[in-house]
Amino acid sequence: MASNKAHHATGWAAGVIAAALVEHAGAGGPYQVMSMLAFAMGALGGTAPDWLEVAWWAPTRRLWITHRTWTHWGLAWIALLVYTYLQLQHHLWAPPLFGFAAGGIMHLLADWPNPLGVPWIIRRHSLRWWKSGKHDLIVISAAWLAAAIVADHVFFDGIHLQRIVSLVRGLPLWSTDWMVAAWDGMVRWLREWRLGPGN
Repeated sequence: MASNKAHHATGWAAGVIAAALVEHAGAGGPYQVMSMLAFAMGALGGTAPDWLEVAWWAPTRRLWITHRTWTHWGLAWIALLVYTYLQLQHHLWAPPLFGFAAGGIMHLLADWPNPLGVPWIIRRHSLRWWKSGKHDLIVISAAWLAAAIVADHVFFDGIHLQRIVSLVRGLPLWSTDWMVAAWDGMVRWLREWRLGPGN
């Protein structure tokens, strides 16, 4: 699994995404109360698959559900996300639960790259990119990049992303072949690193 700090950081990013989507759906309510609740519940949901496994009522705080089984079941989190999204404009409970589901899915995405993997549908699946707790900066950066893109799209009509793309395209190096060659080399290197030489 990703580290606890990574799950907290990506949970906050999920909260930003959830709040933006609640606003976009027009379910933010007066003073954006529902958006703020979605944000807070997204942050809470970012750690939920792990703390839902703990028997908080027991003196030893042992696990009452095996780690990365039912609480990490991707299909349930996705179903909760989709259902609550469809209910955003109809029920006051939907925005907070939507945020919670967004945080839970972000947690699963953070756990997916390591060898233990996540049971998305029936069987556990892993991307096998790195061991638990490694490369948390990549996971956190990806989560916050997604949050920035969604928030920019919802709150600023995507103007910041358009400016960045225009700036990059305006660079004289953009149209040269060296970028394509560098990209192909990086993809080749990643494939060899993941599969081993000769595969």
